[in-house]
Amino acid sequence: MGSRKHIRAEQTKEFKKTQYVARLNNVPTSPRKMRLVADLIRGMDADKALYVLQYTRKESAKRLYKLLLSAIANWKEKNESARLEENQLYIKEIYVDSGRMLKRIQPAPQGRAHRIRKRSNHVTLTLGNRMQVEQAVVEETEKSE
Repeated sequence: MGSRKHIRAEQTKEFKKTQYVARLNNVPTSPRKMRLVADLIRGMDADKALYVLQYTRKESAKRLYKLLLSAIANWKEKNESARLEENQLYIKEIYVDSGRMLKRIQPAPQGRAHRIRKRSNHVTLTLGNRMQVEQAVVEETEKSE
């Protein structure tokens, strides 16, 4: 591997150590329905988002609740010494992509057939730490002065 690729690979590896991601693949609900709930919690603090998801009456909310718990567990795995209460975790990114589509046919009147598309989706949730963001901003202002 060339030195440029090696340096880039090392940078990517370091970046992934500070990123806390959870993914949910092939969820059998349409992406449009999942995005409604994902838009609700985008940018919220993690504990507040858990509360909102717990009391939202949509089916997608249950799945996102478990996904958020998984992302928090991933954060705990990488930061064993840190306490959850002291760090201000928030939902940095959440996006819903379209997954595979099962195509079915339903009989229609007069010998016709209607296509039914059973959609699924993939959800990716990334947690951020507001404390790290604030420290980075302070460091940037100190360098510019």
